[in-house]
Amino acid sequence: MIGFLGSTYLWVKAAHLIFVIFWMAGLFLLPRYLVHHQEALGTPEAAKWAEREALLKRMILTPSIGIVWLLGLTLAANMGLFDGAPGLGWLHAKLLLVVALSGYHGWAVSYSRKLAAGKAPIPSRTLRLLGEVPALAVILIVVLAVVKPF
Repeated sequence: MIGFLGSTYLWVKAAHLIFVIFWMAGLFLLPRYLVHHQEALGTPEAAKWAEREALLKRMILTPSIGIVWLLGLTLAANMGLFDGAPGLGWLHAKLLLVVALSGYHGWAVSYSRKLAAGKAPIPSRTLRLLGEVPALAVILIVVLAVVKPF
């Protein structure tokens, strides 16, 4: 796939994948931090978990999601997504999952703020189950991107 990116296509794709890995690492880690933070509420350890979460968000999650979206949309445009190119049903489905995963990212960041304020509206068991959402999403996204079933 050359498109308007020309010889830089593979470099853009590689950078996209690198930042997807960073983003996913953060999304795998943050929910575990949230569980530990929630279980530490009311103790001095809770403040340390809030600091860890803030650092993770500032250093990994926030920059990564922005770069993933920027490079991903550039690659999608290069493939002709916005020009109505045929055969990109898999990409539409992938983008839908990435939008959902971005929403999950926003929810996790929001929940982190609630915990920092001393509120824990979700039971720990449910919170642990919600921590598996990124794994399920990445499985589907990778299958769509590699297999391109439709």
